Amino acid sequence: MLQAHQRTPFGRIVTVRGSLARVGLLAADRAASAQARITVGRFVAIRCGGSSVVAMITDISLETAAHDASQIGTASVDLLGELVDDHGQLRFRRGVTNYPAIGDQVELITHDELVAVFTPSGADHIDIGHLQLDASITAHVDLEQMLTKHFAVLGSTGVGKSSAVSLLLNEVLSARRELRVFLLDVHNEYGRCFGEHAQVMNTRNLKLPFWLFNFEEIVDVLFARRPGAPEELEILTEVIPLAKAMHSRHPGDSGVRRSESRLSYSLDAPVPYRLSDLIALIDERMGKLENRSSRMMHHKLIGRIEAVRNDPRYGFMFENANIGGDTMAEVMSQLFRLPARGTPMTVMQLAGLPVEVVDSVVSVLCRLAFDFGLWSDGASPLLFVCEEAHRYASADRTTGFGPTRKAVSRIAKEGRKYGVFLGLVTQRPAELDATILSQCSTVFAMRLANDRDQDLLRAAAPDAAANQLAFLPSLATREVLVFGEGVALPTRMRFKTLPAHQLPCGEAISAHSPMDTGSHDLRFVQSVLERWRGANTQRAAAADFDDTPALAAPPMLQPSLGLDPDRFQLLKKPLR
Repeated sequence: MLQAHQRTPFGRIVTVRGSLARVGLLAADRAASAQARITVGRFVAIRCGGSSVVAMITDISLETAAHDASQIGTASVDLLGELVDDHGQLRFRRGVTNYPAIGDQVELITHDELVAVFTPSGADHIDIGHLQLDASITAHVDLEQMLTKHFAVLGSTGVGKSSAVSLLLNEVLSARRELRVFLLDVHNEYGRCFGEHAQVMNTRNLKLPFWLFNFEEIVDVLFARRPGAPEELEILTEVIPLAKAMHSRHPGDSGVRRSESRLSYSLDAPVPYRLSDLIALIDERMGKLENRSSRMMHHKLIGRIEAVRNDPRYGFMFENANIGGDTMAEVMSQLFRLPARGTPMTVMQLAGLPVEVVDSVVSVLCRLAFDFGLWSDGASPLLFVCEEAHRYASADRTTGFGPTRKAVSRIAKEGRKYGVFLGLVTQRPAELDATILSQCSTVFAMRLANDRDQDLLRAAAPDAAANQLAFLPSLATREVLVFGEGVALPTRMRFKTLPAHQLPCGEAISAHSPMDTGSHDLRFVQSVLERWRGANTQRAAAADFDDTPALAAPPMLQPSLGLDPDRFQLLKKPLR
């Protein structure tokens, strides 16, 4: 049996309904004056014979009970679980089997009882901070439940969301050294956060051949996010499978072979082909046409392909576009760290990519991650983290790129079966596809001031957490309300402070004093322009697929310019 408690109760149960109860608050002379203030958010223990029901205060009102002059008000509590004596050890379990009765005493929960509630039952957990209620109690998250059932980090801009992501992923990397992590870094702010555990990918060392794009994705690239002309799309559906078949028969050769025109591959098969073969096939068909308008359509398509091929911004896709060779294994190995070689994480920086192809690139990466997990039977688990997820999986199906939403949704719905886990990060959950968000069984909700965001989260939260969501607008920076499978019960926590080298770029800069712009002279401007123009200049020939960049980074801002190097870690960060 549970040990007897010497604390004086501050109230008694007056109403019980389902998972809710109402507590009559005793007058000050009837309650222990030394107890902490009774207010919303506090955990209480309801003594019910052989167990104690753990509850949380969600509402307090000043009401004088006509039938009991000893009561000065009432409080509403949510019933969360039970503390039971397990062979002399205090254990917490979710759900309530022994409901309170009218008149049962209610006390503030003790420190030891709180420790029992939040002590993880297994060894597979990570330490993310401490309870907001009691800073001496460590806040743990069940790692297995968080990963295998997906998780989401939600919060408005400026509440410490990026730091929370860095903290969570660093803890995951420390606890699961065999797990590979792929992070979509929308604003290029995480490059410094994971040290030697991560390789940073960007336009300088990314190799993503155009033939890995499926039909919808390559059309999105060629037509710059505009709907493709039906006539041109029809031509592409005919010639792309032929180009793939030609390459498979003669991988080291090029040129149209009319006798080899039968289809051997589907339109979306991830097999290589050459742009020169594709253009030659279109040109051959154009030569057979007599209708001038049809010939002009073929000519326009060739011009469109050549324009994208010659744009230096698309070099990561079209380098060696006319050279045979199946490099898919090398590409997958580099992107998803197979083997990890001590760097199990990839930080994919998207800010330098042409805005016209970002959605297509994200679609390709999500699809490749899922398909590799599918065809490898989940042999090599991968955590795929999507920053600003509302951009790629919008609730409004008329906006965004459909294949990207489909690829993210597929990971959310089926990925866990094949060892592909999803982490969503967004500041606008109301704009995120609700079906995808509902697949995340652990939610880290930071401050959200928007009513639509709160309403969506309230609809998705379990009953035990619904009332606690009222605290969202008042959460401090780095505070978080965590609920779902990864925690024992919905609770308010505070993330621990990150060391300086793990802070994302934005937080690292803001942590310093205001920048001195007096040294921003002409040399500073010229150095920035070098980087600017470098992003639009044709790169040198690609190096072999390894962990070294294809081209050394252009000259960066040097200390001689009078700049604080710590404020420009993103600019100075060497490629891995």
